[in-house]
Amino acid sequence: MKLLNHTLKYLSITLLVIISIWAAIFYVNMLDEVYDSLDDGLDNYKLLIIKKAEEDSTILNKKEFAESNYEIRELPESVAILRKDIHQDTLMYMLNEEDYEPVRMLTSAFALNNKYYELKVISSMVEEDDLIEDLLYSLIWLYVAMIASILIVNNFLLKKTWKPFYLLLDQLKQFKIGKDPMIKPAETQVKEFKELNEAVTLLLNRTLETYQGQKQFIENASHELQTPLAISINKLELLSEREDLTESNLVAIGQIIQTLERLKRLNKSLLLLSKIENKQFQDNEQVDINAIFKNLIEEFSDFADYKNVHISFQENDQLYAYMNKDLAEIFVTNFLKNAIVHNVDNGSVDVTINPASFTIRNSGSNIPLDGQKIFQRFHKKSNEKNNTGLGLAIVKAISDLYGLSVAYYFDNGHKMTVYFK
Repeated sequence: MKLLNHTLKYLSITLLVIISIWAAIFYVNMLDEVYDSLDDGLDNYKLLIIKKAEEDSTILNKKEFAESNYEIRELPESVAILRKDIHQDTLMYMLNEEDYEPVRMLTSAFALNNKYYELKVISSMVEEDDLIEDLLYSLIWLYVAMIASILIVNNFLLKKTWKPFYLLLDQLKQFKIGKDPMIKPAETQVKEFKELNEAVTLLLNRTLETYQGQKQFIENASHELQTPLAISINKLELLSEREDLTESNLVAIGQIIQTLERLKRLNKSLLLLSKIENKQFQDNEQVDINAIFKNLIEEFSDFADYKNVHISFQENDQLYAYMNKDLAEIFVTNFLKNAIVHNVDNGSVDVTINPASFTIRNSGSNIPLDGQKIFQRFHKKSNEKNNTGLGLAIVKAISDLYGLSVAYYFDNGHKMTVYFK
C-alpha cells in the first residue's frame, strides 16, 4: 500500500469516528432546540387560549381536540391547585396519515370565574425516526464527499508534493554500488525532503568509500597473499628434489606443502566470499544451467572415477538463470564437487534438472546432516584435511545474492534442491 493511501486509511477511520460523534451531539442539540421552540410556542398558545376564554366562555366547552389543537375540561379545585405545566411527547391519530404520529403536548390548569379547568394544547413535531434517517443519509453523503475530496487532493495535489520522495526512491531501487554514478535528488523546497536527500547522499558517499576500501583491500590481499604462498610452495617443491634429504625430511616438506595448498585454497575461498557479499560480480546474463552441468560433469569424470563414484544426469526441462556466469559455474561446481567428495566407495551422484529447480543426490553417510549448519562457514562433518569448510558457505552466499532457495533433506541419501525464481 502506498504512503498516500496508507495515510488515507487512517484519515478515513478518524473522520468516520469524528463525524459519528459530531452527528450524535448535533442530533441531541437539534432535538433540544426543537423541543425548546415547540414548548415556547405551546406556552404562548396556552396564554392566548386563556385570554380568549375570558372573552368568550363558549370555548370552555371544547372538550375534544377534533379540528382544534386544544381541549378544556373542568377540574376539582384540589386537583387543579396541584397541577403544574407539563410538556411531554405523545401520539395522536392523524386522519391524513391514517396512523399515530408524534405530537408535543402541554398539560396545564387555570382558574376562571371561580372554576378550575385543565387545558391540553398540542403541536405537531418532527418524527425522530425520519429525522434520524435523513440525518444518517446526509452524513453518509458528507463522508463519501469528504473521502472523495481527500482522494482527489492526495492523488493530484499532494502527489506533486511527494514527487521528490518518489524520484529518490526510484533512483535508490535502481542504484548499484560500484557501477552506477551517484544519485541526483530532485530540487525541493520541503525541509524534510531536503534533509532526507542530504542524509541519503551522505550515507551513499560513506558506503562508496567503504566499498572502495574493501575492494582495494581484497585486491591487495589477493595479490599479496597468493604470490608468497605460490613462491613458498615452489621453493618447497624444489627443495624436495634434493638428493641429500632423508625420508623424514621429505614427509615434513610434503606436509608443509599440503598446509600451504590448503591455506591457498582457503584464502581464495574467503576472498571469493568477500567479493560475493560486496556484490562485486555485476555483469549478469541469461545462463544455461544444463550446459554448465554437462561441462562440469565431463571435467569431474576423472575425479569421479578416481573416487569410484558414478554420476547420472537427467534433464526434465531446460533451466536458465539470470546471474553472473562465473558465479553460476562456481555455484554448480561447489555442489557437484561436494557430492563427489563426501561420498562412499561405489557411490553415486544423481543430478536432475527441472523447469525451475535442480536436485543433486549423493549416496554419502547414512547419518542425516544438520540442514541449518551445513551452510555455515568452516562447518565440516568429515575430518578431511583438504576440506576448507567453505564450499557450501559460498553456495549460500550466491543463493542469497540472487534470491535463490536451497533446501536439504535426507531420503535414502543426501539431497539438495535449488529453487529458482
